[in-house]
Amino acid sequence: MPVPIRVILEVTSAKTFATAADWPGWSRGARTEAEALASLAAYAPRYAPVARAAGFELPPTDPDDGTFDVVDRVEGSSGTSFGVPSHVAPSDREPLDEAGAARRAALVEAAWTTFERIARDAPAGLRKGPRGGGRDTAKIVTHVEEADRAYAAEIGIPVELRGARADLATARAAILAVLRRPTDGSPLAGRRWTARYAAARVAWHALDHAWEIEDRSGPG
Repeated sequence: MPVPIRVILEVTSAKTFATAADWPGWSRGARTEAEALASLAAYAPRYAPVARAAGFELPPTDPDDGTFDVVDRVEGSSGTSFGVPSHVAPSDREPLDEAGAARRAALVEAAWTTFERIARDAPAGLRKGPRGGGRDTAKIVTHVEEADRAYAAEIGIPVELRGARADLATARAAILAVLRRPTDGSPLAGRRWTARYAAARVAWHALDHAWEIEDRSGPG
């Protein structure tokens, strides 16, 4: 029997995200729950090298044979509909021991490394969308870097480690240091995000844009 992959569904009438609860960054959105699960499965071959870079092997994935185990179904919001997995699910509040926290931090680090490699190898100009929109590579890189600084603030990292004048590597190292700590599942820094959710959100954002760059590189 395949190893079940726990999945969180974040649902609105316009968009649903399917997120692998134990694999930060493996999260895909689509119009319906079924389409989101199908998209999550379709992206397994793209996520597997990220997991491998962190030292882990992704289990075989087949949504038709019970591989996916939906453990949480949470109501989304305007952020979800806009295209961001925005809500902390009950499973995001589960505790993490030292090994579990280190594993999630390693997957976040691998997501950043994947993004940086793809962005480095991409053309400066990316193929535009059907309406002519879409940022080019340099602007996507800047967007991801700015988001990581904002994520650092969200988990309580002091401004001197993640402000505009701080080195990005310093900010990311501070994020990883927080994520490597064992946790009882409480929100970080007394705010909203738990360590599990923070890892998932940070890694998702990096990989979502990495795959966007890949998809928009080269001729249409």
